[in-house]
Amino acid sequence: MITITIKPARLLDAGKVGDILSASNDMMPWLPRMHSAAEEIMYAEEMIKAGWIKLGVADGKVVAFIARYEKDIHALYVLPDFQDQGVGTALIEDAKQECETLTLWSYVANFGATRFYGLRGFVEMERTDGSENDVGLPDIRFEWNKQKQLQKKWQIPTRY
Repeated sequence: MITITIKPARLLDAGKVGDILSASNDMMPWLPRMHSAAEEIMYAEEMIKAGWIKLGVADGKVVAFIARYEKDIHALYVLPDFQDQGVGTALIEDAKQECETLTLWSYVANFGATRFYGLRGFVEMERTDGSENDVGLPDIRFEWNKQKQLQKKWQIPTRY
C-alpha cells in the first residue's frame, strides 16, 4: 500500500505536471494531441501561478494532480503506473472537503473516467456533441453535490 500526500503545487513543479499530462495523454489514443510538451509545461505553470493545482504525492514522488478553480475541476490526471491505487480518489476527496458542489467535464470516450466519477458520487448532468470543446469530441458534464449525497446516504427504503 502506498502513502498519499496532497499538497499545493509550486512553480518548480510545472515540469512534473507537464510530464503527467504527457504520460496520461499517451494512454488515450482517441484523444488528439493538441499541445507540445513545452506548451503543456507552460499551461501547468499558469495554473500553478493561479493557485489551481494540488499534487498527489505517493512515496515521495509527484504522481498526480488536480486543477480546480472554485467548484470547477479542470483536470485530474494520474500517472498510468499509479492508477487504481487511491491517488485520484484522494485528490477528489480533498476537493470535496473544500466545496459543497463540484463540476467537471469528461470525454464520452473516456470510459475509465466516467466509471471513476460515477463511483465517487458524480452524476451526469448533460452530454454534448463536442462542438464547443477544443478537440471536438463528445463530452459529459458531471456534478457532485454534498447535500444530495447526504440525502441519498440517509434515504429510508420504502419497502422492507
